[in-house]
Amino acid sequence: MKGLAAGIGVVFLSPILIAGTGMMLASSADAVQSSGSFTNCLTDIDSDKVAEQVTKILDGASAKDVHVEGLDLPAEQVPNAQTIVATGLSLDVPKKGQIIALATAMQESRLRNLNYGDRDSLGLFQQRPSQGWGSAEQIRDPTYASEQFYKHLLKVSGWQQMTVTQAAQAVQKSGLPDAYAQWEQLATALQTAIAKTFPGGGDADGKDTGQDKKPSATNGCTPGQDGSGFGRIPEGSVPKGYAIPKDADPKARKALTWAMQQLGTLYQWGGSCTNAHGPDPMGRCDCSSLMQQAYAHAGVTLTRTTYTQVNEGKAVSPSKLRPGDLIFSRGTATRPEHVGMYMGEGLVIEAPRTTKPVRITPIKDWTILAARRVP
Repeated sequence: MKGLAAGIGVVFLSPILIAGTGMMLASSADAVQSSGSFTNCLTDIDSDKVAEQVTKILDGASAKDVHVEGLDLPAEQVPNAQTIVATGLSLDVPKKGQIIALATAMQESRLRNLNYGDRDSLGLFQQRPSQGWGSAEQIRDPTYASEQFYKHLLKVSGWQQMTVTQAAQAVQKSGLPDAYAQWEQLATALQTAIAKTFPGGGDADGKDTGQDKKPSATNGCTPGQDGSGFGRIPEGSVPKGYAIPKDADPKARKALTWAMQQLGTLYQWGGSCTNAHGPDPMGRCDCSSLMQQAYAHAGVTLTRTTYTQVNEGKAVSPSKLRPGDLIFSRGTATRPEHVGMYMGEGLVIEAPRTTKPVRITPIKDWTILAARRVP
């Protein structure tokens, strides 16, 4: 990646360390186009056609049978675009920000998760480990790379009033500062098509973000055990001494067992939870897909989002929870924004939020708005 970024968080270099560094060369992904960046300028995209073809690919059609204007490797590029959009949605980034991110990734890597680039540039956005964007392994994770791009973009003063190319350049400091403009129409078509595939993706107020908003209290709605006896629970691990209670419903036992097998896998907003350990970020779990897939492996069908799962099965009192019960928090009792599964002994398994893994937490940390028994 070209240029310098202000340090944010522990993975970024301090301004003192990067001050005075000279202008960076264009990444190899840009350099490939340097002789004619605009010879194939995409200014007459059929957005409806792009949306139709992208939807086919996301629905499982073979990329060999689907042509997406502007994408030469749609089987690789569309899933990467999907991850960029999903990450933006999870971080509440407005539509324009998602379009900027897509246009940037198209210019930098052609929406490919590259393992090479100028100097040490890598990944979708050609970010550089030596410039504090994270380790090479982190940058090659599309979700991580997308999140870092958005964090830098949101720090740019007035970015929403800028053109796509101005905003992208403010983050990237590219040697080809005008090159991003050529991708705006295609990026817009991709964002529109992909956002519609997510629950509430087109509604800023209606999406299952799974953001980790700390509850202030449990409202007294906890069972006798609150999980505090296990002490600090390392993320992604089973606390020492825990076992699924012997009197757990057999289907709940199966659901819990499967959910625990996903411990340590990274959260992905909009992820299907069908292959949480695999390389595709969209196969990872968000809070509601973890519940859905856990119970699917126990032979119980659940709907996809917290907004609908809160109506599944039957209501139970938070003071009478059993292993396998779904508990809901954040938002309101009729429209909660987060869901986890009670494990017994005062513990809950959940997929909490972006950058965090599937984990077990004590129920004392939950503000329970509703609880449902589904087996």
